[in-house]
Amino acid sequence: MSNREAASLGATSGSVRIPKTAELVADRLRTEIVRGQLKEGDTLPPETTLMEEFGVSRPTLREAYRLLEAESLIQLKRGARGGAVVSVPDISVAARYVGLILQMSGTTLDEIHTARIIFEPACARLFTERRTDNDLDDLRACIDRMRDVTEEDLKSNGAPEMWAELTGSFQSIITERCGNNALSVQAGVLRDIVRTHQKSALDRGSRREGTWPAYRRNLRSYEKFVGIVAIGDGAAAEEHWAAHLRSVGKILFGRGAGRTSIVELFG
Repeated sequence: MSNREAASLGATSGSVRIPKTAELVADRLRTEIVRGQLKEGDTLPPETTLMEEFGVSRPTLREAYRLLEAESLIQLKRGARGGAVVSVPDISVAARYVGLILQMSGTTLDEIHTARIIFEPACARLFTERRTDNDLDDLRACIDRMRDVTEEDLKSNGAPEMWAELTGSFQSIITERCGNNALSVQAGVLRDIVRTHQKSALDRGSRREGTWPAYRRNLRSYEKFVGIVAIGDGAAAEEHWAAHLRSVGKILFGRGAGRTSIVELFG
């Protein structure tokens, strides 16, 4: 690291570890993205402009880009119209990192689902107490699409994944619009982690006898929940969603499958 680069970004020799210049550049750009000064879809200024602004070399700037790209905060596009474009990471990014941490600690699917039962019912209550007519319409639209799924559909290739996507959309509406970002992100991360197992479990079960009634019960549970949301009973919504998740857990993680380490999801 050159003296000029370190000085221009305020690095100090008194700290235990002096950050690399690329880290300081990445930190400055990250701050602008997080604060909304740089918005999703914005293209960063040309490299020569940023090199002059930060007083750094091209390799240092590109190392900073790589750090931000690894965090899904920018996408690097090649070609004449290329450059660094600001992006916003979604829940799957956080789920991947959290999932790896949980995997290394031997966390089980039962533990993850238990955590969902803590987070999501609280989201359901908040959602119900603040829901809009548009929220209700979106939930009903999800249910309409679920009603269109037939027993034969569920036995076809790709149908279990489709059902998982439909139920995931329904659940996302509840958690993402509950009005509490902290709860929403926590619930979303847990749901995304378990979705891989959910798809494989649905795929295995879709061809077994007696599976279709379980799907129908699941759909009726969603319909009942929408009825509760429509009258604005937050306490009832919280209670119903907790019961719904416990029922889903028995279907997905029955016969000891939930005690399997999460390593099976991220192997």
